[in-house]
Amino acid sequence: MKTALRVGLLVAAGVLFFGSFAEADHAWAPYHWARTANPFTIQLGDNLTSAWDPYLVTAASDWSISSVLDVTIVASGKNPKTCRPTAGRGEVCNAKYGSNGWLGIAQIWIMGDHITQGVVKLNDTYFTRATYNTAAWKNLVMCQEVGHVFGLDHQDENMTNPNLDTCMDYTNNPESNQHPNAHDYEMLETIYAHLDPTTTLSQSAAAKAQAPESVDEVREWGREIRRSADGRASLFERDFGGQKVFTHVFWAEEDGRFTRER
Repeated sequence: MKTALRVGLLVAAGVLFFGSFAEADHAWAPYHWARTANPFTIQLGDNLTSAWDPYLVTAASDWSISSVLDVTIVASGKNPKTCRPTAGRGEVCNAKYGSNGWLGIAQIWIMGDHITQGVVKLNDTYFTRATYNTAAWKNLVMCQEVGHVFGLDHQDENMTNPNLDTCMDYTNNPESNQHPNAHDYEMLETIYAHLDPTTTLSQSAAAKAQAPESVDEVREWGREIRRSADGRASLFERDFGGQKVFTHVFWAEEDGRFTRER
Protein backbone atom coordinates (compact mmCIF):
# COMPACT_ATOMS: atom_id res chain seq x y z
CA MET A 1 0.00 0.00 0.00
CA LYS A 2 1.33 3.43 -0.95
CA THR A 3 -0.10 4.94 2.23
CA ALA A 4 1.94 2.62 4.45
CA LEU A 5 4.84 5.04 4.86
CA ARG A 6 2.84 8.17 5.54
CA VAL A 7 3.26 7.86 9.31
CA GLY A 8 7.02 7.65 8.89
CA LEU A 9 7.11 10.65 6.57
CA LEU A 10 5.14 12.77 9.01
CA VAL A 11 7.99 12.59 11.51
CA ALA A 12 9.30 15.90 10.20
CA ALA A 13 11.85 16.19 12.98
CA GLY A 14 13.78 13.43 11.27
CA VAL A 15 14.50 15.79 8.39
CA LEU A 16 15.52 18.66 10.64
CA PHE A 17 17.92 16.38 12.47
CA PHE A 18 20.16 16.19 9.42
CA GLY A 19 21.40 19.70 10.18
CA SER A 20 24.52 20.71 8.27
CA PHE A 21 25.34 17.16 7.22
CA ALA A 22 22.55 16.73 4.68
CA GLU A 23 21.44 18.71 1.71
CA ALA A 24 17.88 19.96 2.09
CA ASP A 25 17.46 19.15 -1.59
CA HIS A 26 19.30 16.10 -2.85
CA ALA A 27 18.00 15.87 -6.37
CA TRP A 28 21.24 16.06 -8.36
CA ALA A 29 19.58 18.00 -11.23
CA PRO A 30 16.06 18.57 -12.67
CA TYR A 31 16.28 15.18 -14.36
CA HIS A 32 13.45 12.70 -13.92
CA TRP A 33 11.57 9.96 -15.73
CA ALA A 34 8.75 11.41 -17.81
CA ARG A 35 5.38 9.84 -16.93
CA THR A 36 1.73 10.76 -17.15
CA ALA A 37 0.57 9.52 -13.74
CA ASN A 38 1.75 8.74 -10.20
CA PRO A 39 2.59 6.28 -8.86
CA PHE A 40 4.50 5.02 -11.89
CA THR A 41 6.27 1.70 -12.37
CA ILE A 42 9.91 1.51 -13.38
CA GLN A 43 11.49 -1.76 -14.46
CA LEU A 44 14.97 -2.89 -13.44
CA GLY A 45 16.55 -5.58 -15.60
CA ASP A 46 18.23 -8.32 -13.56
CA ASN A 47 21.62 -9.26 -15.01
CA LEU A 48 23.07 -10.36 -11.69
CA THR A 49 24.60 -13.52 -10.34
CA SER A 50 22.51 -15.36 -7.75
CA ALA A 51 24.70 -13.98 -4.95
CA TRP A 52 23.59 -10.44 -5.83
CA ASP A 53 19.89 -11.12 -6.45
CA PRO A 54 18.80 -10.68 -2.80
CA TYR A 55 20.33 -7.21 -2.71
CA LEU A 56 18.40 -6.11 -5.78
CA VAL A 57 15.21 -7.52 -4.29
CA THR A 58 15.84 -5.55 -1.09
CA ALA A 59 16.53 -2.32 -2.98
CA ALA A 60 13.46 -2.74 -5.18
CA SER A 61 11.28 -3.37 -2.13
CA ASP A 62 12.76 -0.41 -0.24
CA TRP A 63 12.33 2.09 -3.07
CA SER A 64 8.80 0.83 -3.81
CA ILE A 65 7.73 2.17 -0.42
CA SER A 66 7.79 5.57 -2.10
CA SER A 67 4.37 7.07 -2.72
CA VAL A 68 5.30 8.03 -6.29
CA LEU A 69 7.00 4.96 -7.76
CA ASP A 70 7.03 1.17 -7.80
CA VAL A 71 9.99 -0.96 -8.85
CA THR A 72 9.55 -4.17 -10.83
CA ILE A 73 12.44 -6.58 -11.43
CA VAL A 74 12.43 -8.23 -14.86
CA ALA A 75 14.64 -10.90 -16.40
CA SER A 76 17.01 -9.29 -18.86
CA GLY A 77 19.83 -11.44 -20.24
CA LYS A 78 22.36 -8.68 -20.98
CA ASN A 79 26.06 -9.46 -21.02
CA PRO A 80 27.01 -8.14 -17.55
CA LYS A 81 30.52 -7.19 -18.67
CA THR A 82 29.13 -4.60 -21.09
CA CYS A 83 25.69 -4.13 -19.47
CA ARG A 84 24.19 -2.28 -22.42
CA PRO A 85 21.23 -0.02 -21.57
CA THR A 86 17.64 -0.66 -22.55
CA ALA A 87 15.45 2.29 -23.47
CA GLY A 88 12.70 2.92 -20.93
CA ARG A 89 14.17 1.07 -17.94
CA GLY A 90 17.25 0.45 -15.80
CA GLU A 91 19.69 -2.45 -16.13
CA VAL A 92 21.56 -3.82 -13.10
CA CYS A 93 24.76 -5.86 -13.58
CA ASN A 94 27.69 -7.25 -11.64
CA ALA A 95 31.02 -8.56 -12.90
CA LYS A 96 34.74 -8.31 -12.24
CA TYR A 97 35.25 -5.03 -14.07
CA GLY A 98 38.88 -4.83 -12.97
CA SER A 99 41.05 -2.77 -10.62
CA ASN A 100 39.84 0.48 -12.15
CA GLY A 101 39.16 2.23 -8.85
CA TRP A 102 35.35 2.18 -8.81
CA LEU A 103 33.18 0.10 -6.52
CA GLY A 104 29.85 0.93 -8.16
CA ILE A 105 28.54 3.24 -10.85
CA ALA A 106 25.15 4.46 -12.04
CA GLN A 107 24.83 5.81 -15.57
CA ILE A 108 21.80 7.82 -16.67
CA TRP A 109 20.91 8.83 -20.23
CA ILE A 110 19.22 12.22 -20.54
CA MET A 111 17.26 13.96 -23.29
CA GLY A 112 16.12 17.41 -22.24
CA ASP A 113 15.19 17.04 -18.57
CA HIS A 114 14.07 13.45 -18.93
CA ILE A 115 15.81 10.23 -17.98
CA THR A 116 15.42 7.71 -20.79
CA GLN A 117 17.45 4.74 -19.52
CA GLY A 118 19.88 3.79 -16.80
CA VAL A 119 22.57 1.27 -15.90
CA VAL A 120 23.94 0.15 -12.52
CA LYS A 121 27.25 -1.74 -12.38
CA LEU A 122 28.70 -3.41 -9.26
CA ASN A 123 32.40 -4.24 -9.43
CA ASP A 124 33.15 -7.68 -8.02
CA THR A 125 36.87 -7.02 -8.31
CA TYR A 126 36.39 -5.09 -5.05
CA PHE A 127 33.28 -6.76 -3.65
CA THR A 128 35.14 -10.07 -3.41
CA ARG A 129 37.74 -8.45 -1.12
CA ALA A 130 37.30 -8.55 2.64
CA THR A 131 36.59 -4.83 3.04
CA TYR A 132 33.50 -4.84 0.83
CA ASN A 133 32.40 -8.47 0.88
CA THR A 134 29.66 -7.83 3.47
CA ALA A 135 25.90 -7.59 3.31
CA ALA A 136 26.00 -4.02 4.64
CA TRP A 137 28.31 -2.75 1.89
CA LYS A 138 26.39 -4.56 -0.84
CA ASN A 139 23.04 -3.21 0.38
CA LEU A 140 24.45 0.33 0.61
CA VAL A 141 25.96 0.44 -2.86
CA MET A 142 23.06 -1.36 -4.57
CA CYS A 143 20.50 0.92 -2.91
CA GLN A 144 22.49 4.08 -3.67
CA GLU A 145 23.18 3.35 -7.33
CA VAL A 146 19.54 2.42 -7.96
CA GLY A 147 18.52 5.64 -6.20
CA HIS A 148 20.65 7.62 -8.67
CA VAL A 149 18.68 6.06 -11.54
CA PHE A 150 15.52 7.69 -10.10
CA GLY A 151 17.15 11.14 -9.98
CA LEU A 152 18.42 11.22 -6.39
CA ASP A 153 21.78 12.55 -5.28
CA HIS A 154 23.66 11.94 -2.02
CA GLN A 155 22.45 13.48 1.22
CA ASP A 156 26.04 13.75 2.47
CA GLU A 157 29.43 12.93 0.90
CA ASN A 158 31.68 13.18 3.96
CA MET A 159 32.72 9.64 4.87
CA THR A 160 33.48 10.56 8.51
CA ASN A 161 30.27 12.43 9.36
CA PRO A 162 27.73 10.64 11.56
CA ASN A 163 25.53 8.28 9.58
CA LEU A 164 22.20 9.69 8.36
CA ASP A 165 20.66 6.20 8.25
CA THR A 166 20.20 6.27 4.50
CA CYS A 167 21.95 4.56 1.61
CA MET A 168 22.24 7.97 -0.05
CA ASP A 169 24.86 8.91 2.57
CA TYR A 170 28.58 8.19 2.15
CA THR A 171 30.12 6.45 5.14
CA ASN A 172 33.02 4.32 6.33
CA ASN A 173 30.60 2.18 8.34
CA PRO A 174 27.53 1.18 6.32
CA GLU A 175 25.69 -0.78 9.03
CA SER A 176 22.91 1.82 9.46
CA ASN A 177 23.09 3.14 5.88
CA GLN A 178 21.64 0.18 3.99
CA HIS A 179 18.17 1.51 3.11
CA PRO A 180 16.43 4.78 2.14
CA ASN A 181 15.13 7.09 4.86
CA ALA A 182 12.15 9.43 5.09
CA HIS A 183 14.06 12.32 3.50
CA ASP A 184 14.76 10.19 0.40
CA TYR A 185 11.06 9.42 -0.03
CA GLU A 186 10.15 13.08 0.46
CA MET A 187 12.72 14.08 -2.16
CA LEU A 188 11.20 11.64 -4.64
CA GLU A 189 7.80 13.25 -4.00
CA THR A 190 9.34 16.63 -4.83
CA ILE A 191 11.09 15.40 -7.98
CA TYR A 192 7.91 13.75 -9.25
CA ALA A 193 5.38 16.33 -8.03
CA HIS A 194 4.44 17.33 -11.58
CA LEU A 195 3.22 15.10 -14.40
CA ASP A 196 4.42 15.05 -18.00
CA PRO A 197 2.39 14.93 -21.22
CA THR A 198 4.41 11.91 -22.36
CA THR A 199 6.49 9.08 -20.92
CA THR A 200 10.04 7.75 -21.20
CA LEU A 201 9.11 4.54 -19.39
CA SER A 202 8.63 2.50 -22.53
CA GLN A 203 11.11 1.27 -25.11
CA SER A 204 9.22 2.88 -27.98
CA ALA A 205 9.04 6.28 -26.28
CA ALA A 206 12.74 6.31 -25.38
CA ALA A 207 14.08 4.43 -28.38
CA LYS A 208 16.24 7.32 -29.60
CA ALA A 209 18.18 7.37 -26.37
CA GLN A 210 20.92 4.93 -27.34
CA ALA A 211 24.32 6.54 -26.95
CA PRO A 212 26.17 6.69 -30.30
CA GLU A 213 29.47 5.74 -28.65
CA SER A 214 30.68 3.57 -25.78
CA VAL A 215 30.62 4.95 -22.25
CA ASP A 216 31.98 1.83 -20.54
CA GLU A 217 35.49 2.90 -19.55
CA VAL A 218 36.60 5.75 -17.28
CA ARG A 219 38.18 7.53 -20.26
CA GLU A 220 34.79 7.42 -22.04
CA TRP A 221 32.75 9.03 -19.26
CA GLY A 222 33.49 12.57 -20.40
CA ARG A 223 34.45 15.40 -18.08
CA GLU A 224 34.31 15.22 -14.31
CA ILE A 225 31.89 17.96 -13.29
CA ARG A 226 31.84 17.29 -9.55
CA ARG A 227 34.00 15.53 -6.97
CA SER A 228 33.50 15.20 -3.22
CA ALA A 229 36.07 16.83 -0.96
CA ASP A 230 37.65 13.47 -0.07
CA GLY A 231 37.52 12.24 -3.66
CA ARG A 232 35.28 9.26 -2.94
CA ALA A 233 32.33 10.43 -5.09
CA SER A 234 32.41 11.81 -8.62
CA LEU A 235 29.93 12.84 -11.29
CA PHE A 236 30.93 12.73 -14.97
CA GLU A 237 29.12 14.19 -17.98
CA ARG A 238 29.40 13.07 -21.61
CA ASP A 239 27.55 15.32 -24.04
CA PHE A 240 26.68 13.75 -27.39
CA GLY A 241 24.77 16.79 -28.63
CA GLY A 242 21.07 16.60 -27.81
CA GLN A 243 21.75 13.71 -25.47
CA LYS A 244 23.86 13.41 -22.33
CA VAL A 245 25.14 10.51 -20.29
CA PHE A 246 25.90 11.12 -16.60
CA THR A 247 27.97 8.68 -14.57
CA HIS A 248 27.77 8.65 -10.77
CA VAL A 249 30.90 6.97 -9.36
CA PHE A 250 31.46 5.40 -5.94
CA TRP A 251 35.25 5.07 -5.75
CA ALA A 252 36.74 2.22 -3.71
CA GLU A 253 39.15 2.17 -0.82
CA GLU A 254 41.11 -0.90 0.24
CA ASP A 255 43.16 -1.40 3.43
CA GLY A 256 42.92 2.31 4.17
CA ARG A 257 44.34 3.23 0.78
CA PHE A 258 42.35 5.11 -1.81
CA THR A 259 42.37 3.01 -5.00
CA ARG A 260 41.07 5.49 -7.52
CA GLU A 261 42.96 5.35 -10.79
CA ARG A 262 42.65 7.86 -13.59
